[in-house]
Amino acid sequence: MVKIKQQKKTMEEKLNTLRAGVLGSNDGILTVVGVLVSVAAATTDRFTIFIAGLSDLLACAFSMASGEYASVSTQKDTEKSAVAQEERLLKTDFAGELQAVTDYYVNKGVSRETSAAIAADLLKKKPLATVVRVKYDIELGHYLNPWDAAFSSLFSAAAGGLFPLMAMTLAPEAYKWYAVILAVAFTSALTGYISSKLGNGLVKVAVIRNIIIGLITITIHYGVGKLF
Repeated sequence: MVKIKQQKKTMEEKLNTLRAGVLGSNDGILTVVGVLVSVAAATTDRFTIFIAGLSDLLACAFSMASGEYASVSTQKDTEKSAVAQEERLLKTDFAGELQAVTDYYVNKGVSRETSAAIAADLLKKKPLATVVRVKYDIELGHYLNPWDAAFSSLFSAAAGGLFPLMAMTLAPEAYKWYAVILAVAFTSALTGYISSKLGNGLVKVAVIRNIIIGLITITIHYGVGKLF
């Protein structure tokens, strides 16, 4: 197996870590505020509310982290398996690999003669790196790190849930609901803004959508708490 020297992280690797953080933060906000509002609607005991919110915050953070770790680990294993397969094919079916790279450039609009020359040159210099990039869009040596995604999700989920938890437990009794609504609106808007930037989406739509979802979450769980 070819040994790959550790290289500087690519933009894709950095964005994956940031993506995990955004998703973790959003989940932390909604799940924690859901538990807080449900319990607070059923009881005024601040200690009970705090313990319920804190327990859910920790459970959510570790759940998100383990989910990200499992998901990204699977993707990383799949990428490594593809690289190992291409390494074998370069030894057993070099002509087929050369043809695949040639076809790649032909499909990009390059003439077949020029494509063949480019493919021959690339496979002479960096055969494995060229093939995995052309066939799988994988940068050799740059695999998504499951630990980065897990820790990003862990800390962001905890941070996202911390805002509504602090608002509910620290704000004066007369203003606690206003504080919770403001905390959820602010943090939901922030995650909507970041996620839209990552996905090149519409910032205004993402922000408004997240705020509405947060407010709906509060309303539903408040109703559940009042029922019981």
